[in-house]
Amino acid sequence: MELEEKIGLLAEGAKYDVSCSSSGSSRQNKPGGLGNSLAAGICHSWSTDGRCISLLKILLSNNCAYDCSYCRLRRSNDIPRTSFTPDELADLTINLYRRNYIEGLFLSSAVLGDPDKTMELMLRAVKKLRREYRFNGYIHMKVIPGAGSRLIREAGLYADRMSVNIEMPSSSALKLHAPQKKRRAIIAPMKLLGEEWSMIQADRQSKLPALRNKVPNFLPAGHTTQMIIGASPETDLHIIHLMENLYQKFSLKRVYYSAYVPVNDDKRLPVHSDPPLLREHRLYQADWLLRFYKYRAHEILNESCPYLDEDLDPKAAWAVRNHDFFPLEINRASYEEILRVPGIGVTSALRIIKARRHSSLDFLNLKKMGVVLKRAKFFILCKGKSMDYIQVGGSNLKSRLLADIPFPDKQLRLF
Repeated sequence: MELEEKIGLLAEGAKYDVSCSSSGSSRQNKPGGLGNSLAAGICHSWSTDGRCISLLKILLSNNCAYDCSYCRLRRSNDIPRTSFTPDELADLTINLYRRNYIEGLFLSSAVLGDPDKTMELMLRAVKKLRREYRFNGYIHMKVIPGAGSRLIREAGLYADRMSVNIEMPSSSALKLHAPQKKRRAIIAPMKLLGEEWSMIQADRQSKLPALRNKVPNFLPAGHTTQMIIGASPETDLHIIHLMENLYQKFSLKRVYYSAYVPVNDDKRLPVHSDPPLLREHRLYQADWLLRFYKYRAHEILNESCPYLDEDLDPKAAWAVRNHDFFPLEINRASYEEILRVPGIGVTSALRIIKARRHSSLDFLNLKKMGVVLKRAKFFILCKGKSMDYIQVGGSNLKSRLLADIPFPDKQLRLF
């Protein structure tokens, strides 16, 4: 098979993996080397199908030994199969980099034979890039569940980021849709990467600045995971509690959510007229609240409210349900309280805390700081005065908020 045809097949197979952002790494160039992964070295450009086109996003192989119901590469599908050798993959990456087509590599693979064999071939390609070509650009590697801990740990010394796809939100769903994959084979490498990363970070912080460069550079951009949303019946409440546990237990950098897109005919799979893109969008918003806004999973959803509101983002939905928490006097509220106000983000909240040390703030000051007053005005006071505080919450407040929502459709468009 010609190289061009291989690239087409293996790039096509990689496009369904959404966990390919490259933020967080600072691997600098070395004398005589190629590329770097500093902020100026990696530029994100997203295509319409979700691919990060600044990276070479590709599979080592699409010849899979597994038969997962949701996967285009499943063993029972009649599609052309091919694989790169480690040398071919390393040479391709360098040639594309030298032509200024890419800044880095996102490398995944189907399970070629067995997990250890696949992981070893991927590692050989990355080691050649780092050692022989002295390539210092960004590299993201997927972990093949079931691969040995030695291979995974060694890969962490060469990659900027690694990811272990949890695939399904529950063990029962994984057993149904991917019977050859075991939950423990997914959780074990997550735990390994989290412990190694935390240990390296602690070791680096404990040393004097002059000695920190001697600490191994293990996954400077951390590790991530991805789960498919809508192929199994778990509630948003279940998913949000799962993501909270993943962040707390395994030091994950990010959890990615992929709306289920039917690519196979299988009786185990649901029939959707459209991918649940709005649900995916709401889960990303809830994820943001957990990571940056100091929310807990039980605050976002509970047993009486197991699904995220389709009309309102999770932060606004929480504010409507907890209307007695408001109004907040913006000149006296704590940073954590200000973060709860719809229309005020992390940056604006920090500006408010800093500015009010010098003088009391009014609504004009807030607008200049980037606060979205058309949302925040329902929940705040400035110098004891209200701009448009609604005394009664519930449907009245929700309808007022919805009047300013820019999404007229309940379901987002794929293109």
